[in-house]
Amino acid sequence: MHLNYHFLRHFSQELAKQLSTNWALGIQEKEFIKNIIPEKNEPLALLTIFSQSKDEIIFGFGNKEKDLFLRATLKNELTGLSTSDNFARAKKNSVNLFPQLLDLKIQKIVQFQNERAFAFYFENDFVLLFKLFGRRTNVVLFEKNKVFEQQTPFENECEFENEYNFVIAFHKKMLQDYEIILSDLDRIIDQEKPNFLQENGDNKILFPTFGKEINELLKEKNYQNAENETKWQIIQEILKEISQKKFTVFQRSEDKLPEFTLLSTPPNAKILFQGNNAIEASTQFFYITAKTEGLAKEKTDAVRELQRQHKLNKSYLQKNKTRLDDINEASSYENIGHIIMANLHAIPPHTEKVKLFDFFEERDCIIVLKKDLSPQKNAENYYRKGKNAKIEIDILKKNIERKENEVLELEIHLAELEKIDQIKVLRKYLLDNGLQKQDEEKAIKENLFKKFIYKGFEIWVGKNAKNNDLLTQKYAYKEDLWLHAKDVSGSHVVIKYQAGKPFPSDVIEKAASLAGYYSKRSTDTLCPVIVTPKKYVRKTKDLAQGQVIVEKEDIIMVVPEKF
Repeated sequence: MHLNYHFLRHFSQELAKQLSTNWALGIQEKEFIKNIIPEKNEPLALLTIFSQSKDEIIFGFGNKEKDLFLRATLKNELTGLSTSDNFARAKKNSVNLFPQLLDLKIQKIVQFQNERAFAFYFENDFVLLFKLFGRRTNVVLFEKNKVFEQQTPFENECEFENEYNFVIAFHKKMLQDYEIILSDLDRIIDQEKPNFLQENGDNKILFPTFGKEINELLKEKNYQNAENETKWQIIQEILKEISQKKFTVFQRSEDKLPEFTLLSTPPNAKILFQGNNAIEASTQFFYITAKTEGLAKEKTDAVRELQRQHKLNKSYLQKNKTRLDDINEASSYENIGHIIMANLHAIPPHTEKVKLFDFFEERDCIIVLKKDLSPQKNAENYYRKGKNAKIEIDILKKNIERKENEVLELEIHLAELEKIDQIKVLRKYLLDNGLQKQDEEKAIKENLFKKFIYKGFEIWVGKNAKNNDLLTQKYAYKEDLWLHAKDVSGSHVVIKYQAGKPFPSDVIEKAASLAGYYSKRSTDTLCPVIVTPKKYVRKTKDLAQGQVIVEKEDIIMVVPEKF
């Protein structure tokens, strides 16, 4: 109900007090309240007005005695009005708005009747309209009977017939706002008892401003089935309740967003704020909601990312366990080599298949040979395959164990995130565990390359030869670790150094696997990868794009794979 007409009526009247100006209900000033603040109080002038995002405007008012900042947030997911005594304006990404209003004082604030809109009436015939219509919320500036001589980006959008011949809207794409006639915003409805009885108590016609929450309350009171006199009493009770300036921010449960009401709160609801000052209530609701929505969004993003990693790791485990089973179930390459060597005399030259006795399994077996190789050379091939299979089995077992630990770690993180209910605690947990998101400026720079995060370490991968040079020569520092598949073309890979932290062996292996995957050896069972500090990598002018000289290197064998 923070954008409900009945609350905005309280809010705009309280705002008039804060700005030491007058307040009126309706543009016809039928219930115009004069001198709402003693005359000795000097009205506040508009000293600054700017925006730091596409959905927010900051108004800074002041006089010799005080300052007041009004923030209008016009997001679809969160529209609200809040105030503060000070506001720290950002040095970047900040733009001045509505310069025509600077140093002007507000003569009165008009709350339009039965409408979610109010307006500041400034000196010099300027009117600033706050139209709080949900997804069509906007702030619109009108100037009466005058045309600006200065050029503005809105100039071509202001040629229409209207009681105001110059209009500027904060959200320019809402073209219908250029045709607003202020006097038409008042919805004058006869809500007296005779008309109420004549209309058979049709609340949707007579009280269109009640909104969802009050209409739900009417259902609970069996309003539609009541007699007209009873209906009138119910309506009067509700009007009395929402006029009492009792504002509450509450939460139905921990997994629900905060709600704002002028009515009684539901049973067992958690009270987050309660007071009788409309401006304070609106401000508290905005900050509480922004904080809660911020926590929900960041928590959801973090959980979604962990779930994605969990799914990938489970898929990896399944794939590698299947591969391990296949290798274990196959006949030992080394044993086949022994069988061939024991039967050299029985294998004719240029044979592709031969049936020999397997003295390990005590049965005959069919052995596939390369016909252009001698039996002895075929045996050597099987010995080499056996050696590689042993290495692959060791690596698979090691990787499976590592991934199982990662899966367990991710499940622990997911369980811990579920318990967190404060955004500061969430951010600290993500930071302490290497799960935090990078800032926007850093992201732009790093998006030049493929980027992976493993165990809190950042791994950057070049996308092509030119990009490899950019990564190695400009963005990699001497403390970083540099990797590349040996003797083939492929991506340069860099593990970013973290002060005081050695590079863990499993992080190096993970980066090496990426170097193998993004190379010409991506389909090999095993890939040799160069690992060296960046300080040992240099480039001379005669080298082609992507080519470098490595002065000192270590080689590790890994399975090429992507995250």
